[in-house]
Parts: sequence; C-alpha cells; structure tokens
Amino acid sequence: MSIGTEWDGPQVPVSGDASHAATSALASAAYRDSAMDDIKKADNEWHQSTVKGGRIALLKPNLGEAFSRAVVARMLAPGRKPLIQSFGSEPQFVVEHCLAANNIRRERDNRLTAVTALCGVLFLPGLIVWLLVFQLRTYIAKRDDRRAGSLATALLLAVGVLAVLFLVKMPFAGFWGWYARLAVILPVVGWFWAKRICEAAAKDLRGRWDGLLSGTSVGAKVPEAVPRGPNQTAAEELRQSLARLSAEQQSNSVFYAGPKGILGMGTRWGAWQLAEDLMPADPTREIHPFRSWDVIRAIHDQLSLLERGPLNTGGFPKPSIKHWIVTPIGEKASAVSRPEGTDVEAFQVKPHAIQDICNKQQFGSGDRHYLGVQWTLWDGQLVITMLITVTVLHQTLRIEVTGHALGPVNPLFTSKPEAPTKEVSKSLKPWETRTIKLPLVGTDEVVRLAARAPLTWYPPLLNWLGGSLALPEPFGLRHAWADQPWRHRFMADDALRAATPVLRVVHSAAIRVLEDNGVNTEKFGARSSFLSGNVQDPTPRKADLYDA
Repeated sequence: MSIGTEWDGPQVPVSGDASHAATSALASAAYRDSAMDDIKKADNEWHQSTVKGGRIALLKPNLGEAFSRAVVARMLAPGRKPLIQSFGSEPQFVVEHCLAANNIRRERDNRLTAVTALCGVLFLPGLIVWLLVFQLRTYIAKRDDRRAGSLATALLLAVGVLAVLFLVKMPFAGFWGWYARLAVILPVVGWFWAKRICEAAAKDLRGRWDGLLSGTSVGAKVPEAVPRGPNQTAAEELRQSLARLSAEQQSNSVFYAGPKGILGMGTRWGAWQLAEDLMPADPTREIHPFRSWDVIRAIHDQLSLLERGPLNTGGFPKPSIKHWIVTPIGEKASAVSRPEGTDVEAFQVKPHAIQDICNKQQFGSGDRHYLGVQWTLWDGQLVITMLITVTVLHQTLRIEVTGHALGPVNPLFTSKPEAPTKEVSKSLKPWETRTIKLPLVGTDEVVRLAARAPLTWYPPLLNWLGGSLALPEPFGLRHAWADQPWRHRFMADDALRAATPVLRVVHSAAIRVLEDNGVNTEKFGARSSFLSGNVQDPTPRKADLYDA
C-alpha cells in the first residue's frame, strides 16, 4: 500500500489548470527532499529566509519537511500575525498540500517509530553506538576536503568489521551474550526494514512533486479539516483557519513598504503624474463642485472596458479592477496590522469608508486610496498592477498612475525531481566515466529519518535539536520568493505595454469628468499628450528609490 493514498476527505482543486502554475510550483516545495539550505537560493534582495541551525546534524530536516511545517505554522496557527496577499496564486492550495505532505510523513514516521522501538530502544546500547558512528560519518562528510566522502565510507566499513569481530569473539556468555549480539544485529535489521518504509514514502512524495509541476491531477486530501462530529474541535479550528486564510487573501487592504513597493504586488517601476490647476472653462461661471471619488468612479467605469478594442487582435484579457486601501509601513517592518473597527468586515474595508478615504485622506498621515487594475499572466508567473490615485490640494488636481510588477517564482520551485546518480570511472577504461543510479533513499537518509521519527511527536524539541526554517516577514507566499520580471523579455514587454493604454484611459475618463463640471481642460489635455509620449519610454526604473 502506498503511503498517503487511502485517506478519506475532500479533494482540493487540482493543478491541471494552467493558471495554477505558480501555485503548483510553490506547493511542490512541500514534497521536496533537497537540503533545507537551498531555500536561501530562492530569496530575493528584499525578503530573506532564516535557516535556524540545530544541535545535532543527524536530525536536520530537509527542505520539504522544514517548508511544510513552517508554512502550516505561520499561516494556520491560532493568533498568527496578518499575512500578505498572494496575488497570482492560491495560498490555501499551497497550505493544503503542506498539510498533505505532513500527513504522509507522519504516517511514515509512525511506522519508523515502531521499528525504532522494536529494533532500537529495546537494544539501546547498540543503537547509541550505531547513531554515534553515523553522526561522526555525517560530520566527516560535511568537510570540504575531497577525501571526506572516502573517509566517511571507510569509517562505516571499519565499524562494520569491528562489529563482525565482536560477534565472533563475544566477551559475554549467557543472557548478556545473546543480548549483546542482538544489540549489534537488530539495529542493522531495523535499518533494512526502515529503508523499505522510507522508499515507499519517498516515491509517493516525489510522485506528487513531479505531478504538480507536470500539470497532472494531484490533489491534497486533508481529512482532518472536515469535522465529522460536534466534538471534533481540532478539525473545526483547522477548517476555520483555512476559511480565514481565504478571506484574508481577498482583503482590499495592502501595505506600502518604501523601496520594497506594495507588498504582494512588487516594486514600483514607473510613475506618471498629471497635475494642473482647476480653472473654470467660462470665466463668468464657477466650477460645478465635484469630489475625487467622482473622478475615480468614472475612471473605474472606463477601465472595465479595457478588454474591448476596435480590432479583433486578442489584446487585454479581462482585468481585475479593485479599490485598495494602502497603509504605509517601514521598509524594515517585521509585521503588519490590518485595519480594524466598524468600517472593516471580513478583512474588507467597507465601500463608504473607501469613499471617505478617497475624498479626505490626501495629505498627512493615514491610509490612502488607490484604484487598481491588475492582470495575472504567464500561468500566474507575472502579476501586473497599475494603480491610480486622484488628489485635490488647493486648486491643483493631481492624477497619478503607477506601475507595479511581480515576477515569476524562483526557479528553485520549478525544478522537477531527478533520480540520484553518480559518475564513476570504468573499470577497464579509467579515463572514461559512466553514470550509475543510486538508491532513492541512501543509507544516511534512512538513519536520519529513523532518528527523527520518535521526536516528531513533539516538534519544538525536534526543531531545537535539528533546526528549522523561519519564513521572511511580513510573510506572503507569492512575493517572498518572486524574481524580477525584467530579465524575461516577453514578461518585461507585457508590463511595459500595459502602461500606455491604461494611462490614456485614465486621462480621457478624468478629462471628461472635468469638462462635465465646467473645468478648463486645455492644460490637462496638453499635459496628457506629453505623458502619452513619455510613457512609451521602454525603460523600467526603480521609482521608489529617491535620490535625495
């Protein structure tokens, strides 16, 4: 029976939909068996993961173990800190795969614990000796010396020879003699038994890893998230945590972290501002009073028509248009605090509060309002966001359009599993090499998993002994490991091309409102024409880095 394939429970959406490519790539990290330190390769300049070292190298977790535990603890724990939205991905899908991976490993660890108890704990002296040998072997193998691997293997062989001599020339007799023999032999027998358990689990984990990246139907069964009775409080709490995660993902509150840009949307690469005085078109009449919200509402209506055009040439897909409340935080802030109170419900700032912020909070401290038009492209690997804000100070109306781009997830998450191999010299032709296949689960890996298994019942102790992964804060799955899109020619083109039509739609809608309210739009039109030419500059810039 394959581990982790016979659970009852709901099946979450599978990864076959091409729009889930970025989500599936992040979810695949839960099943990976590479070194935990590899996560550092995926960090970008703004968000850094922390690998916490343990006390015993033999108990160190791999990437999948550390990632899945860290993500579940950070995103589902009671009383957790607020999360950053994962635009272009589905965080619940990733979390459920982390839960499923934990379940597979838990079932494997339960079996390994039984093996360790029968073949190890009952013969503790022999188990301790073998563990010390493997701990010393691991320490030697970590050295940079080229001969470290050979020395580690030689150590294991030498101990094996000593074990055989010990069995042949046993210094004890009677009960203790037989006990000593079993203490030497049974840990080795347990290792072979554990190896079969570990290989079955590794095949299951790698199959899911490959399936997620190949686009096949890989669902995560999480039966513990479905309460089956009124007394299953843990299942109900997990269900509520997943529901809270989905609700927070839909929040219309975001955070501006200085040079990092808007968290979850990426850095600001361009900004275009139209600012002119409000002068009456007819000097004998006053301007008809209007508010910033009136301009924003007209822009919103026009942006909803962006996918339409005079020619049938493809063009824009349907964008997501949303009103955002942006809260400023420090560049090095380690946490965020979402708006609370009567104006917020289920992480959503209510429409009347949005309108008040748009009209009144335009200068000084406080949150700001932005109208956003967003496209999720390249199977979720590129998120383009254009933000529009309208302010009126004294007689000056300012319409600002800014471009944000979130690039693809780091290639670490898109690499497929490869069978372990090793190049060796040919026996008769030592100048030539050949590739041989290695076991899916090596000797050291079996010992590591068997040693960790009994401690998985108390994760804090296991993390203290073996180490753990601390996720970058403020944490959001998508932006934490996103690369810049500018190294991908077509992604960069898409981001740059979106700016011009959005800018022109915004300006035309705003000028129409001004004309309807008796404003002289001559200067606005001239400025708009200038910006329409300037926006065609094909160079993205770091617009949030002010040279002051």
